[in-house]
Amino acid sequence: MRPTNILRNTVFSGMTAFAIAFGGTAAQADHIKTGADLRVAVNLLLAEHVNLAASATGWAMQGMNTQFTAAAGALDANSVSLANAIGLVYGDGAKDAFLPLWRKHIGFFVDYTTATATQDGAGRSAAVDALMGYAEDFGAFLNAANPNLPADAVASLVREHAVTLTAAIDAQANQDWPMAYELQAKAAAHMQMISDALAGAIVMQFPEKFGS
Repeated sequence: MRPTNILRNTVFSGMTAFAIAFGGTAAQADHIKTGADLRVAVNLLLAEHVNLAASATGWAMQGMNTQFTAAAGALDANSVSLANAIGLVYGDGAKDAFLPLWRKHIGFFVDYTTATATQDGAGRSAAVDALMGYAEDFGAFLNAANPNLPADAVASLVREHAVTLTAAIDAQANQDWPMAYELQAKAAAHMQMISDALAGAIVMQFPEKFGS
């Protein structure tokens, strides 16, 4: 099976950084007591998303299917963890809506990686356009859940996520590994801006749950 199909079709359950922090149920999440606790937990999980995505695309570029499969599985487990995190705050309905939406943008990164590996300029452009459009959809989704997250501001952050990660993929395609890791680190660091905004907005929305 091609690496792109593996990433689209492999679904792993499990919980990673956020689940470790939150425990997995609302009752077990009591040790997340402050906005700072929440921010750290979300930041760890979103940074993990970038690092696992970059690992998957790097292996895919080299045609290393076994390694790719493992990275893709870990990446999807991270997506499930993010969905569970959303569910802990907003309920199962939001969790069930979030997961396919989040996986959708990973699919666009797969499209970009495939097009880059095959030197398909039109495919690269189409994937970038899809990622930019997704940013609008994701901004609207989070704004609907939390009015403290302006849709345009969220979309801008997600667009930057797309720009930073695709730059790392380009470096992987060129086999410029020092640059690829430098750009991966930049992409992971950018996720702190998203996690800070998300955690801060949740604290504002639920001040009784997350003290200062």
